[in-house]
Amino acid sequence: MKLVRSIIACASAVALSTSVAFAEDLRWKMPVAFSSNLPGLGSPSAWVADNLTTASNGSIQVRLYEPGKLVPAFDILQAVSDGKVQAGYTWIGYDQGKVPAIPLFAAVPFGMKPWAYMAWYYHGGGHELLQEVYANKGFDVHAQLCGIIGPETAGWYSEPIETLEDYKGMKIRFAGLGGKVLEKLGASVTMMPGGELFQALEKGTIDATEFSMPAIDQILGFNQVVKYNLFPGWHQQFTAQYMLINQNEWDKTTEAQKALVEASCTAATTRGLAEGEYKNGKVLETFQEKGVQADQIPRDILTKLQQVTHEVLKEEAAKDEDFKRVFESQQEFLKSYSTWAKRAYLPVDMTTMDDSQ
Repeated sequence: MKLVRSIIACASAVALSTSVAFAEDLRWKMPVAFSSNLPGLGSPSAWVADNLTTASNGSIQVRLYEPGKLVPAFDILQAVSDGKVQAGYTWIGYDQGKVPAIPLFAAVPFGMKPWAYMAWYYHGGGHELLQEVYANKGFDVHAQLCGIIGPETAGWYSEPIETLEDYKGMKIRFAGLGGKVLEKLGASVTMMPGGELFQALEKGTIDATEFSMPAIDQILGFNQVVKYNLFPGWHQQFTAQYMLINQNEWDKTTEAQKALVEASCTAATTRGLAEGEYKNGKVLETFQEKGVQADQIPRDILTKLQQVTHEVLKEEAAKDEDFKRVFESQQEFLKSYSTWAKRAYLPVDMTTMDDSQ
């Protein structure tokens, strides 16, 4: 919390010390892709909207619109770019059909853990690359990392997944590059918003689904329909959300207003990650009483999934220059980071103490 307060205090100081800091009040409409009650995934959007109003003393007011109330969840990028709304909050991986490189900024199968992704994004040129990727595809948006959560689960199923053959012919909701991996394995992959998934599972429109981490999936009620939950979430070790701002709107903001937006989103990213990490363990502890079976993917199966993922990433890089450039930047960062990560962190079972030790 001290870090969050420090970030906000610095931005507020910039605003207060500039007599013309907020020469023009900002009134932004911001549709969101996720309900603001979803921890870590949707909650940062509401926090940012409230904080911008408070920290700017009302000069910046962001009105949040829950999913589908103003703009369909999958249309947020286009609506912001066209100037129909001033801002939007979304998982940008939904737009991989329009911007092929964009999933690399949203969730990468067998990719970085959240804090590693943040290191690359803030210090390894990721933020600047993201602006270039959008501009190269003709979208007039400024993108700001504004939320991140840890691993998702690898999906909810009516029967155990024992081999990769089990995916053949399966109708499954799966997002981003992970969906392309399952397509290679013979699955029929579909995409639909989170609010539609419970009903789709219940009616048999889909056989299985992934959406997010346990603290969110339980709110959506998947365990009431299917009882097998698979781990780890190989397809999304991090899930990053962004505040998209129309480029013309961004260009006319003052430096103080820009600083406040950037600081608020940075703080929201920290808070969102913390919220998910705090809540997921407690949810997993309730699985047995709810009749949920949590299965771990064997390492040999993970190795096969990793091999197929590598094929998908190579294919995508060969088709799009931006994808190739971003992927190479991430891989270059991981060369040095992996040396640190392998040596620095204790095994999970050694990070707690009890009287028996």
